[in-house]
Amino acid sequence: MMVSLFTRNRVIGLGIGALVLALDQFAKWLVLVPLDLRRQASGAIELLPFFDLRYTENRGISLGLLEATSEEMRWILVGMTALIALVVLVWMLRERLLGDIFGLGMILGGALGNIYDRYTYGYVVDYADLHIGDFRPFLIFNIADAAITIGVVIVLARSLLLGDDARQDVNDPDTRVQES
Repeated sequence: MMVSLFTRNRVIGLGIGALVLALDQFAKWLVLVPLDLRRQASGAIELLPFFDLRYTENRGISLGLLEATSEEMRWILVGMTALIALVVLVWMLRERLLGDIFGLGMILGGALGNIYDRYTYGYVVDYADLHIGDFRPFLIFNIADAAITIGVVIVLARSLLLGDDARQDVNDPDTRVQES
């Protein structure tokens, strides 16, 4: 049976999204249940001199913007992020290049992980604290946030670095590439 390379790439993208979602939720479960960082006095566990697990409830979106201070705002954020995830999904299903699909799959999986948290808890569980002494180059984040960031960098880099000719050839409906 012949499977289209494009279909295979989309399945890979969906698989990447599912893997990111599963890893994100597993890590959050570890932080919430066995480690129970919410109830520890310090709320943190030092793993390395530059990396701690530190429980934080993020009620906003990226960089703490648009903080959900009410139930209405919580559901508006759920709706906004769900709409963005839907746009990413449609974009991924229309895309043909595996590199772009890979980045979009990471974004989709990360978005779904954070949507699940906001739906379930009313906030996103963040726990990864990367620091140099007291200097923190990043806010406390989670696997979903990291996947979204890496996915965006991949999509932007490929968009800027991949020539228009290569993109046009693969998106040309008359170009049929199949793999057995």
